[in-house]
Amino acid sequence: MSWMEERRFDWVPLVASSIDRLINAQTFLLVTDKKREWFSRYILGKLNKYDGDRPLLPIVSLGTVFPYIDNLKDEEQMSILEDMLSLSFPAGYTFFYIGEGSDKRAKIAKRKNDSFSWLLDEKVQNSFFLDGSDENLDIKLIQLITLFDKSIDAILFSEVDVQGAL
Repeated sequence: MSWMEERRFDWVPLVASSIDRLINAQTFLLVTDKKREWFSRYILGKLNKYDGDRPLLPIVSLGTVFPYIDNLKDEEQMSILEDMLSLSFPAGYTFFYIGEGSDKRAKIAKRKNDSFSWLLDEKVQNSFFLDGSDENLDIKLIQLITLFDKSIDAILFSEVDVQGAL
């Protein structure tokens, strides 16, 4: 993960604020572009292993909650979805998006300023940029989710203070 060493200053503030929201009862709604749907399933299995070592986290796939995400056509329909999500998750929710910034699913996450996004080929403030043409992209995604998972453990088990990173 030597590549991550030079990117740590981009990574730490995003992860710290995201984990802070996660441990303060906000639900993470996981969304990926179509090419990375496999990764969505991997993330859900990785972050919520049922092994009793830590509490289950409120991370769910948006496609499970709302299977019609690919049918959203306009701003009005997206607003209706956001209203439903606000009612369903009164403690709040955060979109966790991974994929191409140009994908229509990315529009859902981009509407909310505090989304936790890993964008391919698009640099947007408060998101983590990845090169979509990188031949090691899948490996890097797996490394990032492993790092995210270990960061959650470190914060939950008081090995680090998230407030210091914010």
